[in-house]
Amino acid sequence: MTNYMTGFGSYFETEAVPGALPVGRNSPQKPAFGLYAEQLSGSAFTAPRHENRRSWLYRLRPSAAHPAFTRYEGAPHFATPAAPGPHAPNRLRWGPLDIIPEADWLDSLTTMLAAGEGAAAQSGVALHLYRAGRDMAARAFVSADSELLILPEQGRLILLTELGRIEVAPGHMALIPRGVRFRVTLPDGQARGYVAENFGQPFRLPELGPIGANGLANPRDFEVPVAWFEDVEGDFELVQKYQGALWRSDLGRSPLDVVAWHGNLAPCRYDLARFNTIGTVSFDHPDPSIFTVLTSPSDVAGTANADFVIFPPRWMVAEDTFRPPWFHRNVMSEAMGLIHGAYDAKQGGFVPGALSLHNQMAGHGPDVASWRGASEAELKPHKIDNTLAFMVESRWVYGPTAFAVESGALDEDYDAVWQGFPKARVP
Repeated sequence: MTNYMTGFGSYFETEAVPGALPVGRNSPQKPAFGLYAEQLSGSAFTAPRHENRRSWLYRLRPSAAHPAFTRYEGAPHFATPAAPGPHAPNRLRWGPLDIIPEADWLDSLTTMLAAGEGAAAQSGVALHLYRAGRDMAARAFVSADSELLILPEQGRLILLTELGRIEVAPGHMALIPRGVRFRVTLPDGQARGYVAENFGQPFRLPELGPIGANGLANPRDFEVPVAWFEDVEGDFELVQKYQGALWRSDLGRSPLDVVAWHGNLAPCRYDLARFNTIGTVSFDHPDPSIFTVLTSPSDVAGTANADFVIFPPRWMVAEDTFRPPWFHRNVMSEAMGLIHGAYDAKQGGFVPGALSLHNQMAGHGPDVASWRGASEAELKPHKIDNTLAFMVESRWVYGPTAFAVESGALDEDYDAVWQGFPKARVP
């Protein structure tokens, strides 16, 4: 059973072998057991203390020991840019994609949407789907471009990382920092889900403002793995995402060989059921920003490079209020997925594993059936249950990839959900 330490962005120390972690210094002349001391920096050395992220790793071999990288020819639909524009301001929706039985997690990754300038400018976000049918065996992956937020929709994942083992099931999320190597196994034989790739500032907990000290996602509910390592020699491939392209190197060993570590840069998981939802107890539907789990800020205050937002089970009690999300046009772009259940503003077509896109200033809101039902409903306390939707909202405009545009999963009739609203009668 994997053990975890708790806290978001906290400082940890952990060792898989007693005595492996040096005391009182980071880089002793002779680390215990002949291990190699190595620092992994997730921020510049001179970043302000409250934003500085780094961990010291004590490993069997230094990560610098590898042959030259060459281009990787797998993962044909991953790391692909948005199709050439200009993009029409249309609302888009895709149905779920089928699992690829012969593909592991990496090779099954399918880029659907990309926003912002990406790795070169360290800004923007991309949305991918994975649909894997086998384990990643004798290979690992690392992104030098981005951190990865992983959301299972079907099947559990075991993420074997340099800093420990993480198990995530549907209803959980995992966050892998930029530069952390890992591989993925499938305890249920196959798995499907979403990946948000963040090229900008690392995700952090949002400010709470007048909410106060507690609420939304609480730091203590994020779980960081204890040290774990594998001592495996022989054929082992490392695939690295670097400047938007994929590269490979034959290591001759597993790179997941960190025996001990200390620091505040580490992968973590979070049970989304622990999100403390805040809502109105009087009137009006609040802004969806109150559902923000993590945010990646931009250089514009209050305007995110990427916000990770969820819509979990919650009570609706507002008086004299249209309770589903209202009709709106937004300066932010909204990419949305569904983990399980149904979304309260759509009564058909948006199913688990699906993806929708409402870009900047695209009018959207409930479909006709949802609008009619909410307009005529008796306003008594009602619990929205057995549901979990999410949104990755960005200041940047998302562009669909060529695969997304050409795939048979694209719903050509999505606009029809907003047809048939009766005209208001004004005297």
